[in-house]
Amino acid sequence: MDIYIAGVAETPLGKVNDHNELSMAAIAAREALAEAGMGFADVDALFTNYMPEVGGDCASVRVGEYLGIYPKYSDASDLGGAAFESFVHHALVALREGRCECALIVYASRQRSRRNRPRTGVENHYSITGQFEQPYGLASPISQYALQAARHMYEYGVTSEQLASVAVSARSWAALNPKAWHRTPLTIAEVLDSPLISDPLRQLDCCLVTDGGGAVVVTTASRARDAAKRPIKVLGVGEAQCAYHVAQVPDLAVTPGRQSARTAFAMAGVTPRDVDVFEPYDNFTSAVISQLEDVGFCEPGQGGAFVEAGHTLPGGSLPMSTMGGGLSYCHPGALGLLLLVESVRQLRWEAGERQVPGAGIAVAHGIGGPAFSTSATVVLARE
Repeated sequence: MDIYIAGVAETPLGKVNDHNELSMAAIAAREALAEAGMGFADVDALFTNYMPEVGGDCASVRVGEYLGIYPKYSDASDLGGAAFESFVHHALVALREGRCECALIVYASRQRSRRNRPRTGVENHYSITGQFEQPYGLASPISQYALQAARHMYEYGVTSEQLASVAVSARSWAALNPKAWHRTPLTIAEVLDSPLISDPLRQLDCCLVTDGGGAVVVTTASRARDAAKRPIKVLGVGEAQCAYHVAQVPDLAVTPGRQSARTAFAMAGVTPRDVDVFEPYDNFTSAVISQLEDVGFCEPGQGGAFVEAGHTLPGGSLPMSTMGGGLSYCHPGALGLLLLVESVRQLRWEAGERQVPGAGIAVAHGIGGPAFSTSATVVLARE
């Protein structure tokens, strides 16, 4: 059975003072369902998590109550930023099994307005992080990613200039997106001159802290025929996970994205060379270089040189982070859902100035947890 994304939408973005997270989610859900030719009454599967104002327990029940949705299938799995790509996987399985016909994936965060993102995580004193990492100044998640970045640079010779190239590439795309938080031009020198936050990561190597979110509607081919906009086919999905604590990661230079991408491409029947648009989870510049390598767009150790050569810029061979990414567009606590939104818009050819000409296949690759704990990959196609 073929499965499609039939509707996508963003919530209000940036700094949102006139809504709470539930009303933001409702705005995006209504718009995404309208694109799919549906309404709230059509939704029989609900996927959500990671919304601080909603609360951690029974998240899908609380969101469903607010939206007036009482689904027969729900999922609030917490895989961090990768949860939303994994939700596409879970929705696909549920749809093919006949457990539902219309799956709504929704998320919203006001972490900037509420100023509530913790700097060191929320580990208890009995955890590995609480006992052996936080007491020595390890800030989560930036210090975990900094350790991985340092290891990757040591093993492969990646330079700070190459990390900076990732931020410059994202800003180049953001300049074409009127919704992006930062649109002014950015240079490598400016990235290198920004304050060092956790060696080797500098301020402009790190993602934004904004409000935002979105909604995605996943459904069957028969229901997608009624969509108001072109439905986009889900070709392949895959997910994988590693350790939660950075001290338990067996190899800091390898991410679970190798497995999730391999699974997704095998299911899709395509290769990285067939991809027209790549939407990685760019919480840190170093993370993007690891994703380029592990998803298969270049060999291990070549990611830095690949970006430095301009391949990911507008007009390059692999357009990447085409809305500006978490580095320049929006990063609302968890970016993964917005990667799906942008992938769909690129494949519908409705991305305006940032449109990749003739885009036919896109990959959204989410990661989550401290230090690449989870990865999930979605391959999408325009039919």
